[in-house]
Amino acid sequence: MEALCHGGGIVQALNTHVYGNGSQTLVLAHGFGSDQTVWHFLIPFLACYFKVVVFDLVFSPNVDPKLYDPERYDSNFGAYAEDLLCLLDRLNVNKTVYLGHSMSAMVGCIASIQRPHLFQHLILLGGSPRYLNTTRYNGGFTRAELDAFFNQLDQNFSNWVLSFAPIAIGVKDTSAIAEFENSLGRMAPKIAVSVARTVFLSDLRRILPQVVVPSSIIQSRKDFVVPKTVAFYMKKRLGGPATRVKILNTEGHFPQLTVYPLLLKVLKRFLHIK
Repeated sequence: MEALCHGGGIVQALNTHVYGNGSQTLVLAHGFGSDQTVWHFLIPFLACYFKVVVFDLVFSPNVDPKLYDPERYDSNFGAYAEDLLCLLDRLNVNKTVYLGHSMSAMVGCIASIQRPHLFQHLILLGGSPRYLNTTRYNGGFTRAELDAFFNQLDQNFSNWVLSFAPIAIGVKDTSAIAEFENSLGRMAPKIAVSVARTVFLSDLRRILPQVVVPSSIIQSRKDFVVPKTVAFYMKKRLGGPATRVKILNTEGHFPQLTVYPLLLKVLKRFLHIK
């Protein structure tokens, strides 16, 4: 992807779309197992006020799998942050609000450390710096649980998709479950295993104090993937001005699919939309 970035093809490679023609840019970045369509309920409203940028991360089933280099993307989220910065440079974006879901919340944090003047505001939706429990930190998973999770994913990918999607959605919303099953199930299994290990074994707690951009955190009251306590852990450790936390009165990891009117209500306040 580094060569692709230098060649200028990243905008097309990541299927980038821009909606609206507001004076302010808003970037929406999806998480593991989904793609840019996860924002489809929000875009029509947000595009009335912003120039909204959406794209697919390199592991997305909509992106040429040859562009996913395990050696580059396995180690940490740094390569994803480099892709994000490269994309914004190619789009001539010099100031943006950034909404990152799940793993992309931390991707945005890393990118903002590298280029703080590029980001006006980070909105972290269901993000986590670490998913693995440790002493005095509840990430949500034990190592044994994650090993079983990876084993099921590796051994029978299609069955794993059918079991994981409803748990991640968290509510009985058949449409939302079907959407996530579709994007997750179209991932190349080897890429899915690689990304899942990178995400769920990551530990980015140490970088939180380096994030100086104003940040807001949005988290579901009950989320199988990220416990509510993680939001408050991040609030205490992020290095920017006073971080706001909003706990949505809902369950599941995908409020942009299941309770988008509630999420939009919060975003209107965070984005100062009257």
